[in-house]
Amino acid sequence: MDAIKPYKKGMEYSYTMGAFPTYELIKTRPDLVLHVFVHSSFDKDELEKECHRHNLPMTVNDKMIQKLGNKENIYVIGVFKRFDCELDKSRSHLMLVNPGNMGNLGTILRTAVGFGIKDIAIINPGSDIFNPKVVRSSMGALFRLRFQYFDSFEEYRSIYTKQELFPFMLNATRQLTADQCPKPELFTLIFGNEATGLDDSFLTIGTSVIIPQTEEVDSLNLTIAVGIGLYLFTR
Repeated sequence: MDAIKPYKKGMEYSYTMGAFPTYELIKTRPDLVLHVFVHSSFDKDELEKECHRHNLPMTVNDKMIQKLGNKENIYVIGVFKRFDCELDKSRSHLMLVNPGNMGNLGTILRTAVGFGIKDIAIINPGSDIFNPKVVRSSMGALFRLRFQYFDSFEEYRSIYTKQELFPFMLNATRQLTADQCPKPELFTLIFGNEATGLDDSFLTIGTSVIIPQTEEVDSLNLTIAVGIGLYLFTR
């Protein structure tokens, strides 16, 4: 395993940084695990049992932890194969248009799984979902969902046609409240980039909505807005 290198986009494998996301990887997708590295100071008995149960290689290797951990306070690292997915046509979706912040992307993945939405469409350009920063901030939720990248909204819509579309926009005319939230059988909630949101072309797509807020802030944080939207549409 000496050939393993710090993560770069395009590599065939990535990492779970930390014990919790590594446990999530092992429990949900043991078929993806290539190796588990543990620091000598980590109480490894439980992790060793889990690896043994799935017949996974585990090595105590402080040097590798330091090499891959980028000097962060990390004691467990899982090495896993990248994987491809397709969205489920019979389920509701969350769409992120050009997400740029890796920490936000991971948090959104975890939030989506928390509300039972496990199909994530990402419109390019978008953050690399396999970057260890995304994996870590998702707390392993990445391994519980399906995701798919698209070069345009039109490409997504040509494949997934049954979901009702709800772009979240500051210049939308329909306010999204608990009492008036639509309840379609299938939906796609669409959110734009952290900095620019969605462009005006999305006003002509489906039913654009806005989360009511005071005038004292220009907009809600993307992760907060996604959480509110997911809660209202799934409650």
